[in-house]
Amino acid sequence: MKVRTEAKREAIIEAAATLFQESGYEGASMNELAKRLRGSKATLYGYFPSKEELFSAVVRSFATDHLAEATQELPATVKDKAELKAALLHFAEQILLVLTNDTKAIAINRMVIAEAGRSDVGELFHQSGPDECIAALTRLLQKSMSLGLLQRGDAGVSARQLLALITAETNARMYQRHTTPIALPAIRRMCKRAVEMFLAGSAPQKDAG
Repeated sequence: MKVRTEAKREAIIEAAATLFQESGYEGASMNELAKRLRGSKATLYGYFPSKEELFSAVVRSFATDHLAEATQELPATVKDKAELKAALLHFAEQILLVLTNDTKAIAINRMVIAEAGRSDVGELFHQSGPDECIAALTRLLQKSMSLGLLQRGDAGVSARQLLALITAETNARMYQRHTTPIALPAIRRMCKRAVEMFLAGSAPQKDAG
């Protein structure tokens, strides 16, 4: 009986990431991956029962781990506006550091965009990180609304609006052939603009009269 190892699993994910980038989700095959690893499909399926599960592992490893980390560090609640702003700034910085400077994450995101109209790759991508991130952010914003720190409304919509603001200044990089890293001070300025705009637009409205 062959023993599964974490090192072997990581080697499969690494090779699969390269294959997905080169061939796209639909074009990548377990046969080709087995050839590249000089192994068998049976071994691959022993670690990942389907291409969908393998893709999800690649996404988590290279493109959405930062979301998981950012999500885990979001507090369940905050006591005041200053604490909420600090939590959102930290959250935004963690996201942008990866989306602007991690070449592997950028490549996976580009592949997802290219394939989304031809397969279920977009849904698989969101299920492998973004959905969990949005859910956690929604809970924090909902709690902040109940405490009167934010204007009451649909917290899920607010979470998506915040994420859109965080990435607004860097989205174009996904479509550029050559990009250069963005320094931390510049990333922090982008985060500050995004979070401050969100908080200004979400501030509780004063009671009329």
